[in-house]
Amino acid sequence: MVDMAYEWIEEAIVTLRLAPGSTLSELHLSEMTGFGRTPIREAVQRLAREHLIVVLPQRGLLIPPMDVAKQLRLLETRREVERLIARSAARKATAEQRAHFTRLAKEFKSSARSGKDVEFVRADREFNELCLVAARNEFAEGAMRLLHGLARRFWYYHYKEAADLPTMARLHAEVAEAIAAGEVKHAGDALDALLDNIEAFTRATVLGERA
Repeated sequence: MVDMAYEWIEEAIVTLRLAPGSTLSELHLSEMTGFGRTPIREAVQRLAREHLIVVLPQRGLLIPPMDVAKQLRLLETRREVERLIARSAARKATAEQRAHFTRLAKEFKSSARSGKDVEFVRADREFNELCLVAARNEFAEGAMRLLHGLARRFWYYHYKEAADLPTMARLHAEVAEAIAAGEVKHAGDALDALLDNIEAFTRATVLGERA
């Protein structure tokens, strides 16, 4: 129940149904989701650790505003850790996990063609989770769990300005295919190409806001 509550709230934050800067309560979340107060409270604590919710003592919960400077700092950390995860997943994934990566590559290509942004976000979340499991490195996993939700929310908030969905989906598919094939160097290179795109996208957003 906690995992289900977490996934519902995380997706609502990432896809902006819970808007940046808005405030709410655990009771509100319970009424929205249909989950009881205990799983909601535990999900909120997890989301607070991931910087997707700010707990305001005696005042409720805040969905934090967008922060471009924080996103750029996030990318500095993400590149090094996620390259390790992608290469490790390519090296260590089981046959079943490689088949899963192949299926996700097809889903990314489908979302690139269809332009369905929520479909892409869901596939991205599944891909990130699979990478963490396949890499089998609990320290890298702990670091990345703090970054993925913030990264997806920032992208979802700004991507329409750059018509970025087809490119992002294609680049994700290339990483998934490299991992599925066990191509360690290609997985790292494809991950770098993906993060180069994300960094350029983020910096373009900064310039756009300053214009």
